[in-house]
Amino acid sequence: MPLLPRRFERLKAVLDCRMGDLTLLLEQVDKPHNLSAILRSCDAVGVLEAHAVCLQGRLPTFNSTAQGSQKWVPLQLETDVNVAIHRLKQRGFRLYGTHLGAEAVDYRCCDFTGPTAFVLGAEKWGLSAAAAAQIDQAVIIPMRGMVQSLNVSVATATLLFEALRQRQAAGRVPTAGEGVAPERYQRLLFEWAYPQVAAWCRSQGRPYPALSEAGEIAEELPRTVRLRC
Repeated sequence: MPLLPRRFERLKAVLDCRMGDLTLLLEQVDKPHNLSAILRSCDAVGVLEAHAVCLQGRLPTFNSTAQGSQKWVPLQLETDVNVAIHRLKQRGFRLYGTHLGAEAVDYRCCDFTGPTAFVLGAEKWGLSAAAAAQIDQAVIIPMRGMVQSLNVSVATATLLFEALRQRQAAGRVPTAGEGVAPERYQRLLFEWAYPQVAAWCRSQGRPYPALSEAGEIAEELPRTVRLRC
C-alpha cells in the first residue's frame, strides 16, 4: 500500500523533534517491562536513540508496554560498559549517573541543556563500580517516603522530562530536524517510511532512493520491491 501523505507528514513531524544530544546508557536493565517503559518515555520526550549493556548471553525483549516505541527509538547494544562510556564521552556527552554517594546532587540542580547521557543500572544493585567511577556527575531523585528509590523506568522518565523542561525553557528543543545530522535524518526518514524497501536496499548494498516532497520514492524499483511499499 502506498504511503499516505498524512502518514509521511506525521513521520517527518516526529523526526523533526528528535534530539541526538540526549540519550541513555542502561547497564543490565533486562526486565522487558522496564525496557519497554523506558523506550516509550524516550519516544515521548524525543530521544533519538538509547544504549544498553545487557547481561552476557541475554538480548533485550519488549512487551506491550512499549506500544511499538522500540521501532522509533533504536536500542544500541553495547558489550562493555567501559567501552560504551568511552564512546559517549568521545562524542561530547556529559554523563549523569543515578548513584547514591557523597558527591550525588539533586537532579534538578544540574544543567541538561547540553549533550546529556543518563546512566542507569538495574534496580537491585544500581550502577557497577566501573560505571559509577566514570560518570561526570552522580544524581539523586529525592524521596519523601519510606522507600528510597524509584522503579528504573520511572526514574528514567523523571530525568528525561526534566531535561526536556530545561531545554524548552532555554529554547533548545529542535522543531525542524536540527537535532539530527542531515544525512542521518534522510536515512531515518526513509527507514521509517519504507522499512521493507530499506531492508532490501541494505541487502543489495545500495543507497536508499530519494523521496519526493510528498514522500514518494523518486526512483523506479523492481516490481517485487514496489509491492513492499
